[in-house]
Order: sequence, then C-alpha cells, then structure tokens
Amino acid sequence: MMPIETSLLARSKLFEGLDRVSAERLAEYGELMWFGPREIIIREGAEATSIFCLLQGYVRLCKANADGRAIDIRICEPGDSFAECLVAGGSTYAYSAHAAGAVMVARFDLAEVKALAHMDRDISGALMRLMAGHLLDLMECIASDRLDTALQRVTNYLLSHCMLEQQHATIHLPFQKNLLAGKLGLTPEALSRAFATLKSAGVAVQGRIVRIGDIAALRRV
Repeated sequence: MMPIETSLLARSKLFEGLDRVSAERLAEYGELMWFGPREIIIREGAEATSIFCLLQGYVRLCKANADGRAIDIRICEPGDSFAECLVAGGSTYAYSAHAAGAVMVARFDLAEVKALAHMDRDISGALMRLMAGHLLDLMECIASDRLDTALQRVTNYLLSHCMLEQQHATIHLPFQKNLLAGKLGLTPEALSRAFATLKSAGVAVQGRIVRIGDIAALRRV
C-alpha cells in the first residue's frame, strides 16, 4: 500500500493538529479510495474495520430504524472524518455512510490506528479532539432541534453566509438542497416550506443559488 502524501491529508481535521512525525507515521497506514454517487462506503451493523477522512465531496451519514427507514444524521464535508469514534471501542458501524456525488476519502485500518494511538500521544490527542468536537456538534444539533423551528434553522444558515456590512447577497449552496435539509435536520419538504415562507423576506431560490434581496429583513424573520 502506497503512503498518502501528508500535504493531501493536511486539509483534514485529523491531521491539521499533528506534528510532522506523527502525520507521516499515520499517513503510512492510509490509502486513497474513490466512490461514485450513492455508493455505500460503510454499512450500519457491519463489522468495523476502518476509519475515514473525507478529502473531496460530501458524505451522508444515515441511521435506520427497525422498519428500515433511514434518516441523515450528519453531512460530512471535506476535512471531516467519520467512524473514528470506534478507536475508543465498538466492533460494528453505528451508521451507514453514502457518497453524495463523487468523493475521495483516505481510509485507515482501525486496528492499526488503535495501535498507533496507544504509542503516539499526538495521534491519540488528535482523535480525542475530533470526538470532543463531534460531541459538541451533537449537543448543538439537539439544542437546535428543541429550540429552533425549521424556518429559524434555514434563516440562521443563510445569515451565517452573509457579511455583516452587506445589504444583499447571493449564496451558492455547496451541495444540493436535499443535503442541506439533512445538514439542518429537516426533511426536504420542510426545507421547501421554509424557503417558500422566506420569499416575503426577499429570498429567492433557483437550483443551488439563493439570492437575498434584503439581509436586514431576513434578520427580522
């Protein structure tokens, strides 16, 4: 297996906190993999053998109920990692991961990463920071689910992509609207209703382009 260039991995959150020696040591155990749209990267309930860093594209993490109905629990963006929590324990994947479009990931053998984490404090610290970050993100998601309406979630997302001094803005969504719905914890129907309501605040949506005619009006929603 050919090592991956650390310069390519440097864009990932796992590697950005590593020193050169630890980054090169971990990179030796990685391999690049490519997946096409809707391909399954990991399957919920399958034996866990790998952890992943997403380098290009977007990945949907999904969890299913007993009836087989699945829902997005997270949308991974370039730089994110997934399944790294298994370094701390667990033998099966707790969710499925699907490629949303063409993606490139760095795959690392779970057993090898565990062994490295035991001997390299820099790597174990980076993994702990990642898992702590995911826990904080989960807490924010739960708080948003309980405190914010669908309209508020969409409004907050749009405002987070606007500059304070702007009066109007054009936002190019980095992914399709169904992925945005999953990122915000909404159904696609709820997202569409929120965008329809925001028309009165000067928000116009065409494909993946969102035009905001009056940012001040949007802030008053």
